[in-house]
Amino acid sequence: MWGKRAVDIGLSAAALLVLSPVLLGVAAAVRLTSPGPSLFRQQRIGLGNRPFEVLKFRTMRTDCADPTGVAQTRAGDPRITPIGRLLRKTSIDELPQLINVLRGEMSLVGPRPHVPGMLAGGVRYEELVPYYEHRHSVRPGITGWAQANGLRGPTDDADRAIARVDHDLAYIQNMSVSLDFWIMFLTVWREFFTGSGF
Repeated sequence: MWGKRAVDIGLSAAALLVLSPVLLGVAAAVRLTSPGPSLFRQQRIGLGNRPFEVLKFRTMRTDCADPTGVAQTRAGDPRITPIGRLLRKTSIDELPQLINVLRGEMSLVGPRPHVPGMLAGGVRYEELVPYYEHRHSVRPGITGWAQANGLRGPTDDADRAIARVDHDLAYIQNMSVSLDFWIMFLTVWREFFTGSGF
């Protein structure tokens, strides 16, 4: 879908340019308030089941972070740094993924990329949801229909985990540039202004 990719390139490049002072400030704050790099890199599964390295601002202490992502973040997680709590609450930690979008590894909107072997309801996602792999037929997104509808956070609840995949597939079946803009608006409102992350 050439229109979607054009929007991805245009908006991600513009956002990186406009937000560059904020990004540099956050990177410096992360480095100054806890030992370790400003960026966290983690393998995720993308389009066509191909792995790629997702970028995020580091929000956890380096001595107890789980690079595999299997140990999911919980409310009040002691691994999170003080500045990390603010970044996660406002989803500012996700902004480096704009670089992933420019690289063509991600889209602004699509199913959120999962780590290999992601667990849901205590089992591998593929075992819980037989049609799970269909979500890899498009580029993963910084945000998606599931997130815009409040389906984010830990996946230990099987019903919510299934609902997330169902929302991902509903998005894929109804993809359009106008829907992408609506999802981005809902995401900014929900994540930045109401701060639902942890």
